[in-house]
Amino acid sequence: MTWAVAGVGARCSVGSGVDEIAAALCEGRSGWAPLRGFDPAKYSMPGAYEIDDRPGGEDRPGRATGWLLEAIAQACKDAGLGDLNGVPVVIGTGLRELRTAELAWLDGSSVEESALDFGEAVRERFGAGEVHTVTNACSASLYALALGTDLLALGEADTVVVAGVDTITESMFGLLDRVQPDPPGAVRPFDEDRRGVVMGDGAVAVVLERGTGAWGTVRSVSVNCDAAHVTAPDEAGIAAAIRAAHASAGVTPGDIDLVLAHGTGTVLNDRTEALAMRGVFGPSPAAPMTAIKSMTGHTSGGSGLLSLVVALWCLREGRVPPVVGLEHPIEEAAGFAWATAATALERARLAQVNAFGFGGVNAVAVVEGGARVVA
Repeated sequence: MTWAVAGVGARCSVGSGVDEIAAALCEGRSGWAPLRGFDPAKYSMPGAYEIDDRPGGEDRPGRATGWLLEAIAQACKDAGLGDLNGVPVVIGTGLRELRTAELAWLDGSSVEESALDFGEAVRERFGAGEVHTVTNACSASLYALALGTDLLALGEADTVVVAGVDTITESMFGLLDRVQPDPPGAVRPFDEDRRGVVMGDGAVAVVLERGTGAWGTVRSVSVNCDAAHVTAPDEAGIAAAIRAAHASAGVTPGDIDLVLAHGTGTVLNDRTEALAMRGVFGPSPAAPMTAIKSMTGHTSGGSGLLSLVVALWCLREGRVPPVVGLEHPIEEAAGFAWATAATALERARLAQVNAFGFGGVNAVAVVEGGARVVA
């Protein structure tokens, strides 16, 4: 079965709306900026990929919820969908509204539980009844996508909204600042000189329906949990997820026209993902590959779905954004067709999107593009 992507919406450090975001990525425009949300004197990492929506400089609660509502509103408008009465909403996130809780702790105030619940905000804004939240680390939004397609396949709904969101929290930023021996200034996926991951703000949403949609279709979503290690990725688990996605979509590695890699810029994750890809595709895959975290940062639980909507845009427009900062590919990925500059996509039908998280929660989606835009 395939499921139509009838509408999309997104917000991240490089823009608002999928067209604006993808165009900025094709220009190689990075959302990295000197740290705004926290006191930079406390940290070694000099910046992050923050959404610049604090004109006075002061942080405020509820920012993740606001972006989530914005992304869902964009997707619903794009799909011509009114209220969400009777439409399930599935949200993938890593940290939920942890930043709101942090701010309350910092100023000694109390916080209502409802302020930490995306579901209540979505029900109030859109009239939705059934709201699910999936917290599967960095693959959460593709896990949410899998649940959304399951709801359609089981006949539980005719339309589903799937979303992903996360904001940079000071606790996570500080943790990464301490555990990375040489804190990175920016994310450089698959480069020999990569030094680690930097977080980014972001929210994304898609409207799924039966049939075909303007943005294309979801051919498959494969999820597994290899549980090989608490934090370290496992080559076999990742490869198994990729193969399962291909099998479910009825495609072979040679059918894939574009790959959106997970590409976090960490030493172990990039090497393991590259080895798993080589095991499935061979040492020199023909499909162009890119990794948008080089410009958006790691948008955590929303990152997989953000890559997916960018992939659909690439298939529609025939353009691929570059991997900014990729100058000397690691040995394991040296034979890949990396987009090191904005690249034309000659064959634009199928794209693969990777997302992997702590604990071995792996997710891979295969999507088919909609109507191709011809200049």
